[in-house]
Amino acid sequence: MGSASSTYRPKCIYLDIDGRIQKVIFSKYCNSKDIMDLCCIATGLPRNTTISLLTADNCMVSIDPTMPKEELFQNLLGQIAEQFSRVFKINELKTEVANHLAMLEKKVELEGLKVVEIEKCKRDIKKMREEMAARSSRTNCPCKYSFLDENKRPAPRRDVPSYPKYMLSQETIEALRKPTFDVWLWEPNEMLSCLEHMYHDLGLVKDFNINPITLKRWLLCIHDNYRNNPFHNFRHCFCVTQMMYSMISLCSLQEKFSQIDILILMTAAVCHDLDHPGYNNTHAEILDSFKEKMENFDYTNEEHMTCLKMVLIKCCDISNEVRPMEVAEPWVDCLLEEYFMQSDREKSEGLPVAPFMDRDKVTKPTAQIGFLKFVLIPMFETVTKLFPEVEEVMLQPLWESRDHYEGLKQIDDAMKEKQKSEEETAFEQINHKP
Repeated sequence: MGSASSTYRPKCIYLDIDGRIQKVIFSKYCNSKDIMDLCCIATGLPRNTTISLLTADNCMVSIDPTMPKEELFQNLLGQIAEQFSRVFKINELKTEVANHLAMLEKKVELEGLKVVEIEKCKRDIKKMREEMAARSSRTNCPCKYSFLDENKRPAPRRDVPSYPKYMLSQETIEALRKPTFDVWLWEPNEMLSCLEHMYHDLGLVKDFNINPITLKRWLLCIHDNYRNNPFHNFRHCFCVTQMMYSMISLCSLQEKFSQIDILILMTAAVCHDLDHPGYNNTHAEILDSFKEKMENFDYTNEEHMTCLKMVLIKCCDISNEVRPMEVAEPWVDCLLEEYFMQSDREKSEGLPVAPFMDRDKVTKPTAQIGFLKFVLIPMFETVTKLFPEVEEVMLQPLWESRDHYEGLKQIDDAMKEKQKSEEETAFEQINHKP
């Protein structure tokens, strides 16, 4: 593989590097370092790279102008080529390792950013929970509520619902038909059993061939899909449905409505605030339309009946003040707390805030007086024209509630006036002090 035909002529070495032939020429006047540099240049290695030549039996050969003749070079230079090849492969491996390390460093950097974001989210959630805890300490709202995962939805149920069955006593069955029913005394499984009883008692299960297991599964799914808001929660759902059930009994609605209409009224009451997010807006008033139809109300007119069903559902939805004061008043605290949560968030986002939701402007008496005088009482007065039995049981408590909150407002106004007078007196005394 090499050639050195004369000691007086330059010597020539041919190197086979992975199939690539390189020619190295040197004279007898070159020293060992010169020959090693020439070999490095020919093979593309950096100069000053240490090169070793070995015989077939691993004996070291000195690199100098007096190197062995052609026969030995064929074997030795083959070993040089192999060492060069190893060096090239090592460089390739270094490049591959460097690229892999760069990828790992990038991945670690991205994962580090994710960890930072997760920690930030955890801090934000903790802060929000602390704010909620601080607000709940300032209210008498008996509802327990917490944050829910927006993306969490109950999976379809294939099993038989297993909530503990509450056996209703005769006393409970009778009380359930009245607007005075205390909705705060019952646990979720008991409320579910009461709802189940209403559907059976009204003949809906029998008339529409509803599978009792399906009814149980549906009611439990309804319970799971109401959020834990201060006001718009499953207890509110039960409250509205129980009031509808009591109105059906009080006004003998089954004599005026078909069973499908009774089913619509009950199911609308159960589902009316399903998955309510806890944020409120104003609803279009249906009372004016109902008042127009009241002049010549016709039970055979589908449009009239549809309007009546809408009014009845609305009455039940906002009927808390119909109940005894000790049952109704905690609902006011719950609703105001929900309003305040909404207005606080609207303020933080720079949105306009409705005055009746602003914790800095509204009080319980002022909120209730306006709602009773301009919404509740006019609506129930209109319903009373069709169903006179409503006046004593439902309208009378509304009048009493209005008088109660007007009395509270007078007390609040008197206290504010007294405080203002005391502050003015103190201010004058300070200014006239010698």
